[in-house]
Parts: sequence; C-alpha cells; structure tokens
Amino acid sequence: MKRESRTRKHSKIRQRIIGTPERPRLSVFRSSQHIFAQLIDDKAGKTLAEASDLKMTKEQKNKKAHEVGRQLAAKALKLKIKKVVFDRGGFLYTGRVESLAKGAREGGLEF
Repeated sequence: MKRESRTRKHSKIRQRIIGTPERPRLSVFRSSQHIFAQLIDDKAGKTLAEASDLKMTKEQKNKKAHEVGRQLAAKALKLKIKKVVFDRGGFLYTGRVESLAKGAREGGLEF
C-alpha cells in the first residue's frame, strides 16, 4: 500500500517535471537503508551524473544524505550544470530528502 501510494504520487510529479540538457532532473530515491540521486536528461534518456551513500562509512542517515547532495553537486559543476529540476520521487520533502536537497544547494546547484 505504501509503495503504491508513493508510485502514484511520483507518476503525477513526473507528468509535470521534465529534465533537459540545460536543466536536468535531479531524481531522488530513498530506501530504508540508503539514498540515491541522479541527474537525468529526459530528452536524450541519459543519466549525466549519480551519487549514493553505498560506500560511505556508518554515520547518521541525514548526514550521509547531505553528503550525497554535495557530491552530486560537485559532479554537476564539473559538467557545467548549475540549474536543475528537483524530483523528490514521491517521497515527502522532509528528513533525508530535504538533507540531500540542502547539500546540493550548498554544493552550488540551483532549484
């Protein structure tokens, strides 16, 4: 039930949000243990950059999410991408999703 609700919300969000080469979509996926983020160009159907907390040491989940956001922002700036569209993936904008967004903003991304 919970997964169905999230996927329904995500499909509604995806109808409005489209990533372009100039302004890619920052897509977030949060599992119970990890968090993943990607910069996606929907026009070409390609992932431009990605970051996750899989190889990070054990620390508080919000700190790891914040660091993932900063890592993704650094990769984006190397690709000369400054502006993105934020796709929260049907998750609520609190906790780890919010920490990732703050980390990406601190890293230099605008959304």
